[in-house]
Amino acid sequence: MPGSTPASVSADLHALGEPLVPAGEAEDLSRRRLALRRFLRHPAGMIGLVLTTVLVALGLLADTVAPGDPFAFAGPPLSAPSAEHRFGTDNLGRDLVDAIVHGLHTSAVVVLWVVVIATVLGVMIGAVAGYRGGFVDDALMRLTELFQTIPRFFLVLFMLALFGSSFKNVILVLGLTSWPLLARVVRAEALSIRERQFVEAARSLGASNLRILTRHVLPNVVPAAVVVIALLASRIILLEASLSFLGLGDANVMSLGFLVSNAQRFIRVAWWMSVFPGATLAIAVLAVNLLADGLNDTITPNR
Repeated sequence: MPGSTPASVSADLHALGEPLVPAGEAEDLSRRRLALRRFLRHPAGMIGLVLTTVLVALGLLADTVAPGDPFAFAGPPLSAPSAEHRFGTDNLGRDLVDAIVHGLHTSAVVVLWVVVIATVLGVMIGAVAGYRGGFVDDALMRLTELFQTIPRFFLVLFMLALFGSSFKNVILVLGLTSWPLLARVVRAEALSIRERQFVEAARSLGASNLRILTRHVLPNVVPAAVVVIALLASRIILLEASLSFLGLGDANVMSLGFLVSNAQRFIRVAWWMSVFPGATLAIAVLAVNLLADGLNDTITPNR
């Protein structure tokens, strides 16, 4: 258009429903800002975010917050909560505050590593299956269904019994069994995204499948994946605690599940041994679930 500036041409094309790339980027930025404002106004999501941040910070800074060995003798056994031992001591005289903080450290480390493993596997398998379709999709989805048909808890028990229940093995086993749900969600998103105009445009310009996957498909499956990952984190916390409760965790690592299990014999004479670790575990799971609920309502407000 003679005499028109680039900005006016972009505005005219946008008004005609033909947005240029910069306009699309501006629209994405505006959408992200709107989503952020929605999340900041979501009470449950904000409560979940604050609680999760505090618990993760306590866990990751356990050596600073509660220095020393959490298994070490700290006072008279079965001491009730006091100024010296705020949550009391257990049957072996271990301070429960130190033990709970280090239990949070174990949960935080397990969740972070398991989420990394499950995200890499789930996103990779789901994105490739959804984008490629055909035989690749069928093969990858049959593999996913195979993992989903076997009860996960019993699969984890079998693998730990087979390979040992060291801390690294617990993380690896949980990571290798936590990806199927994420893969199915990512696949569903990828099936929709591969039919959109910007993917067709990239394909017509000669972009390789790898470039389309990394530049166009993966960034657009992130919102749905984030919600699933948040839900997955709460399940991992419970699963790790359940394994430790049954004595299948690493005996050299403090765990909230171990503390609850150890408190069973003393519940009538030392209520604090079960109440404080159990409440911490419940708050951790609740916090992550509230955060996931807030993310879901923010990212998919109309679903």
